[in-house]
Amino acid sequence: MARTSGEGAGMPSQRQLRVGEIVRKELSEILTRGQLSDPDLDGVIITIPEVRMTPDLRLATCLIMPLGGQNGDKVVKALNRSAKYFRGQVSRRMTMKFMPDLRFILDTRFDDDDRIGALLHTPDVKRDIADGDDEDGDERAD
Repeated sequence: MARTSGEGAGMPSQRQLRVGEIVRKELSEILTRGQLSDPDLDGVIITIPEVRMTPDLRLATCLIMPLGGQNGDKVVKALNRSAKYFRGQVSRRMTMKFMPDLRFILDTRFDDDDRIGALLHTPDVKRDIADGDDEDGDERAD
């Protein structure tokens, strides 16, 4: 039976959003305690801005950002090495039929935004935007 709830293709369901937020909260609490045996994670403050769940709730992709954005790749590798530990800790705190596998990736959304902003402020793009405004103005005058 097809969905008729008006959800667009690729849009997460309410359940995906709710479970993702619960996983994010629990992971944040585990990382805040700082009881990790991995030396790459020792003393590193990690932010988890978002957790994206697959539609079947079997995989949680956790977007992470270490404070200051330094050593991001090293922190992501350390978190992925410890993913089974985190999964076990989160499963003790949540009541679900299946606990999702955890995958950690670096959150580059802010870097991407800065890069696009810098591209939009280049002289070539400003010239193209100014030319586009002149063309629109000419069409209205006719």
